[in-house]
Amino acid sequence: MDAFLADLRELVECESPSSDHGAVARSADVVARVGAAHLGAEPERIVLDGVTHLRWVLGSGSRRVLLVGHHDTVWPLGTLAVRPFSVEDGVVRGPGCFDMLTGLVMAFHALGSLAADGGPEALDGVTVLVTGDEELGSPTSRGLIEDEARLASAALVLEASADGGALKTERKGVSLYDVRLHGRAAHAGLEPERGVNATLELAHQALVVAALGDPDLGTTVTPTAGRSGTTTNTVPAAASFAVDARVRTVAEQDRVDAAMRALRPVLEGARVEVLGGPNRPPLERAMSTALLERAQGVAGRLGLPALTSVAVGGASDGNFTAGVGTPTLDGLGAVGGGAHADHEHVLVAPIEGRTALLARLVADLLAEPLRATNDLHPTGAVRP
Repeated sequence: MDAFLADLRELVECESPSSDHGAVARSADVVARVGAAHLGAEPERIVLDGVTHLRWVLGSGSRRVLLVGHHDTVWPLGTLAVRPFSVEDGVVRGPGCFDMLTGLVMAFHALGSLAADGGPEALDGVTVLVTGDEELGSPTSRGLIEDEARLASAALVLEASADGGALKTERKGVSLYDVRLHGRAAHAGLEPERGVNATLELAHQALVVAALGDPDLGTTVTPTAGRSGTTTNTVPAAASFAVDARVRTVAEQDRVDAAMRALRPVLEGARVEVLGGPNRPPLERAMSTALLERAQGVAGRLGLPALTSVAVGGASDGNFTAGVGTPTLDGLGAVGGGAHADHEHVLVAPIEGRTALLARLVADLLAEPLRATNDLHPTGAVRP
């Protein structure tokens, strides 16, 4: 555990806010060094639009099990000065320790233990992908993640666990929209009747959009940030509002998207423009079932506590791996809490057992791969 915590300290103390490409590049150097020490190989550095990602393709180059993580964090440079890395009373604290640097160190130690026991050939078929822009929605890494997932029979995502160490077997898909309303300006006092009020059109459209949610299906469609107008005495000619939509199924994501595209103006002379769309497909429960059963079996053989699972609203890169038809199990990383918050922390006690679980699960999947990915996809076809 001392060696584990020393590796984790290195990662946490190299701050890596997603929007700072230089900081992410420096973090990638640290992750590469720590990873290579355990995996016995240097990663490939992949720089896309200035963002540095790392990929290890281990062994002969066959790709069967994909481990996915990210090394960027939400914390700005300088956070360490007020929230330094610490380990006290069995609790690790520091920016990014829970989301999700502990998960990366778990992956390196788990695979390193397999190599130590069985030689480098024990990792033949494993790919490790560590991206640098997950906290921004993976704008540059999405294609890379999806391409790697299509080559694998299983994807294991090292994001932090849910409460109590529960694995994440269902994640909502995310769609993001920018609804723009176009009207016509006029003097609000002299001749307001000559204008077309974009603020009023925004109000009409926001009500229509909010009604697209379906609580029974877990679908939320939420108008969020809005803006309109220029001065207090002018009928506004333009307005806009953002929409955050979360869904549990591909069918619901498609329904909401079609409804958003079908928005029509209420006021005569107004125009509605809808930009954006699905950002991440849902991780549907069917895509995790077989892997969860494997993990539960491994946990039982190791004498670990029974594994539980939950559905969560937040998204991860596991949405992308599942979206192309690859069985995916998420939340295999740290146990703790406070992601994106000042009380972010990791519990030390579960780390050893969960790292052993990850190691044996990888070995189990290499020895007996899951059946063809398309057979497990809930829609019967790979999503684009």
